[in-house]
Amino acid sequence: MTQKLSFLGLIFLLLFGACDQNAAPETLNASQPDMAVAFSEKHRLIVLSDIEADPDDAQTLIRLLLYANVIDIEGLIATTSTHQKSRVAPETMKSIIQAYGKIQPNLEKHQSGFPEEDALLSLVKQGLAEYGMNGVGEGKDSEGSDWIISVLEKDDERPVWVSVWGGVNTLAQALHKIRNTKSESEAKSLMSKLRVYTISDQDDSGIWIRNNFPDLFYIVSPGGYGRATWIAINQAVAGINNEVISNQWLEENIQQGHGPLGAMYPDVAYGMEGDTPAWLSLIPNGLNVPDHPDWGGWGGRYELYQPDASSLDTEGFTGGVPVEPETRPLWTNADDTYSPWIDQPYGRPLRKDTLSFTDNKVSLWRWREDFQHDFAARMDWCTLAYEEANHPPIPALGHPEEFTVKSGDIFSLDASGTTDPDGDNLSFLWFHYPEAGSYQELISFAPLSENLYNVHTIRAPEVEKTETAHFILKVTDKGKPALSRYKRVIVTIQPK
Repeated sequence: MTQKLSFLGLIFLLLFGACDQNAAPETLNASQPDMAVAFSEKHRLIVLSDIEADPDDAQTLIRLLLYANVIDIEGLIATTSTHQKSRVAPETMKSIIQAYGKIQPNLEKHQSGFPEEDALLSLVKQGLAEYGMNGVGEGKDSEGSDWIISVLEKDDERPVWVSVWGGVNTLAQALHKIRNTKSESEAKSLMSKLRVYTISDQDDSGIWIRNNFPDLFYIVSPGGYGRATWIAINQAVAGINNEVISNQWLEENIQQGHGPLGAMYPDVAYGMEGDTPAWLSLIPNGLNVPDHPDWGGWGGRYELYQPDASSLDTEGFTGGVPVEPETRPLWTNADDTYSPWIDQPYGRPLRKDTLSFTDNKVSLWRWREDFQHDFAARMDWCTLAYEEANHPPIPALGHPEEFTVKSGDIFSLDASGTTDPDGDNLSFLWFHYPEAGSYQELISFAPLSENLYNVHTIRAPEVEKTETAHFILKVTDKGKPALSRYKRVIVTIQPK
């Protein structure tokens, strides 16, 4: 009864007293610089991989090639690591690319822009077959380290993401050479383009880079792997559906009956695709904004701070790489609080679970079903005709992606114009992502329904200083597999 009266009171307010309700927000940011850059351009990528140290690098490369039309791959460099100290294996990269070449024409039927086999083969390079800092210094240049420099020197102002799946000493050597052969201004300009995401520290050159280049953009979970954000890609979590990381799911959706590229996807040995989070946030899905790791995305969420030495896991597995105190801020583990959404057979199709999870790994696995389905759909593209496969929906907004309101104002979120290329029925879900903005208290839509395409009458909370709140639109089609895309709406809330 109380809830009903509250709702009637809200209606009365809307009809007779509220100002600006459902009207255009007071201030609109039409330029949306961060968002526009993130979604209008492909991200540049160089991969460093200790491929053959563990089957997961081959798994990750197979997935990456299925996104080669939406990411500018500019280097695939075979390296060493603590798990493979005296060998590099570029030949494995080449064999996977050759399998890709057999299905590339079919991929083009689904989306354009997939590079030819020869173009990708020309990007395969190798670092020195030496471990860590033994491969850094005078006379330690390699095909791989020189290639990194040449990519940075291109007349292209876009950042260069270095996705590190093994040891990072090939990048360390490139930085060593830049510092010793370029002027201070030239070196600063080149290094300002770099964005590094390493899957933990897999050699002793990672900490050397961070200590010697304190301004370098660097994402890492230092210390034992068990506390790292990236490990959430393959860890089963009690209380949620883990089917999409099961061996049976991989067999049915990736490995078998999906052409020569899927046939090369190896069985799991130590963990499925531990390296994939190092580039997942480069996929243009409407959620990912890679230059803002604190906003969260398919690769997880990270905050910029200097970890306290006592917080580092010095006892967990590191492959023998020493865990040293951090001397500078870096982008690293950040906690999300999340309650999964559960399907319902009757009435509103989704409800929030009563279970709630809080830790850094949540920031990655909360999206896991979405990116696994996306992988499976692209694997279907390897063999199926366009009409037989599923393609992601195209979300749209009936208002700008950023706008400003004042405390107490009523505003709306509207997904008008959203379409699906296959004509599939669509489901909508709106939610506030508190950790991504400065306003940390959850903004609830209750008693309104979050699964409406247009959610009206959201009341801006009372604030004492200007705050930002991130709202995420998730649009999911009813194809097989069901595919999701997003829109991020940033609402700036000002005091009255």
